[in-house]
Amino acid sequence: MNRTLFAATVAAIALVSTPSFARPMTATDMHMMHRLGTPSVSPDGKTAIFTLSTTDLAVNKRSNPLMMLDLTRPAAPRAIPGVTKGAHDAVFAGDGAIYYLAPVKERDQLFRMTMGAKPVQLSDFGADISGFKISADRSRVLVWADTKDCPDLACAATTFAPKPAGSARIYDELFVRHWDTWAEPGTKSRIYAFPMVAGKLGKEVRVTGTLVGDTPSKPFGGGEEIDISGDGKTVYFALREAGRIEPTSTNLDIFMAPADGSAQPVNLTAPNGGTDTLPTLSPDGRTLAYMSMARAGYEADRQVLMLRNLATNRTRALTEKWDRSVGSIAWSTDGRSILVTAEDVMEAPIWTIDVASGTVTRLTGDGHAGNVIPMANGGVIFTQNSIMAPDDLYRVTSRGVIGRLTDVNRALLAQLDPVKFEKFAFNGASNDRVYGFKLKPAAAQGKLPIAFVVHGGPQGSFGNGWSYRWNSRLISSPGYAVVSVDFHGSTGYGQAFTDSIRNDWGGKPLEDLKRGLAFATAQDPQLDANNACALGASYGGYMMNWIAGQWPDRFKCLVQHDGVFDARAMAYETEELWFDEWEHGGKTYYEDPAAFEKWNPVNHVAKWKTPMLVITGEKDFRIPYTQGLASFTALQRRGIPSKLLVFPDENHWVLRPKNSIQWYDNVFGWMNRWLAPAAR
Repeated sequence: MNRTLFAATVAAIALVSTPSFARPMTATDMHMMHRLGTPSVSPDGKTAIFTLSTTDLAVNKRSNPLMMLDLTRPAAPRAIPGVTKGAHDAVFAGDGAIYYLAPVKERDQLFRMTMGAKPVQLSDFGADISGFKISADRSRVLVWADTKDCPDLACAATTFAPKPAGSARIYDELFVRHWDTWAEPGTKSRIYAFPMVAGKLGKEVRVTGTLVGDTPSKPFGGGEEIDISGDGKTVYFALREAGRIEPTSTNLDIFMAPADGSAQPVNLTAPNGGTDTLPTLSPDGRTLAYMSMARAGYEADRQVLMLRNLATNRTRALTEKWDRSVGSIAWSTDGRSILVTAEDVMEAPIWTIDVASGTVTRLTGDGHAGNVIPMANGGVIFTQNSIMAPDDLYRVTSRGVIGRLTDVNRALLAQLDPVKFEKFAFNGASNDRVYGFKLKPAAAQGKLPIAFVVHGGPQGSFGNGWSYRWNSRLISSPGYAVVSVDFHGSTGYGQAFTDSIRNDWGGKPLEDLKRGLAFATAQDPQLDANNACALGASYGGYMMNWIAGQWPDRFKCLVQHDGVFDARAMAYETEELWFDEWEHGGKTYYEDPAAFEKWNPVNHVAKWKTPMLVITGEKDFRIPYTQGLASFTALQRRGIPSKLLVFPDENHWVLRPKNSIQWYDNVFGWMNRWLAPAAR
């Protein structure tokens, strides 16, 4: 195996100045950090607005006050005077006014506010809404809401059927539940359009017509899946038609509909059986950009940027020759280029794509960029985070000069021990080039015990990004060296590499993990190769169960969070069936049981011996908590030291501040029991 570090090895140390009294980061520190929300920029380019969270651990909640930032000079964010309490989802409109949602009694309502003036309530929505968009000419407002099959929001808030005497939920088709929510038959996320009349919202119409499906999509879709023409006359949205096949289908299509409800929506992408989403109109309204996946049933297919001429209905795949997946879409203000984000070797920079030629140019450097806002002067406003720090606001000029606009966690980050981040590469399974990273406390002395973290997905990457769940910087803080490998199946290395995990969950990925850990410890004598614990969630949790039976003598402990224990049970318990069936070759368990059993951890419990901490959430419907209970039962019956941590109010992720702190307390306690952290 080639043991030479690749030429582009990256090493970095946290750039904030670190005082002599620096200390290890804690989970409480992570939750006290300010979270910068999605920004919006005024039409004149002089002001940005965004939420900036503060956490109150006493009540276990975050508040998100609306802030403004002067973009014309160095300045700190400041609160917007006079804004309604609880304002959220704020955007600038073309007239320079700010539109936002804020609670009035029991429901959010839409407000308009100009700087220095009192906010004006524009709506009296009769039902809860999830989001809104405004046409460029401000003639039409779109809102989306979970409603029954009703023509308007007022009807949606009305109860017609008598409540049954019993408490049973009754279903005759899937989904029964999705992510962390039990389905309510007949309730879907639908779009309603309101004309703006004399500064108020007029009578709404349902834009989605007779379509049955969620738009935006569940569980994570938002306003990026909806667009409206500048004149407010036409709406474009992504929707997967529901029915018995919905849990087996990734076929989101893009529909076009008149905003006045005068005709049924038209499917613009019917020929494609895969996902089509992110409809984004060009500045002149003549071209619709969107993202498309070609293969039906595959949620991690390459995301190609498509352009549709709305006059001729001709489409072309602008990034067909670029072996990366488009994650977001934003047109430049002159319509000559499109700015996208896309993963590349543990980073997620911004790229510019020339509309005429399809030429791709990288715009930003290391880190994870997002919330891209093209400016009229050719510059770009965006957010960016890294393994070192959470999101801040940045600007890149038309000449490519990048500047930081905010430093919202500077004071707290300056208190924390610095860390060193380094990428490495080695020859993995099939002799393919595979990448990984090391993250170490910069001042740690002597040998470092290893926290070997395995990412989920499996099509994903921990990479050089910040997370408020699995935070690599925090995991290193007790004195551990964090090592992670982007095994076969990871994203950011081309589609063939991502595809290679299909039907091979326990094969090439495990070989990559073995070779990657061996390479990292051979190259860095500070890593204590014989003092390691492996940790993972979701697919990473599956890998902990797989390692327990296939690599039982390597680690002193394991941490398994929401991992698959029994592939047979998983095939019948999970909700998005397309994922599990695709990963095992495209058939159901009863059609091809051998494909599922080949990599099934439950078949190898007799070889388990490594102490394991098992973590699960009762609201996890993706990998139900019964999988964690089964894993813990196996450990207990075999007499293996083990511990079970169950969150009754969490889903596949641990999100509540106090729960997350408890998660880290237990994980660190478990690791410290079996490993000896390095001296600080």
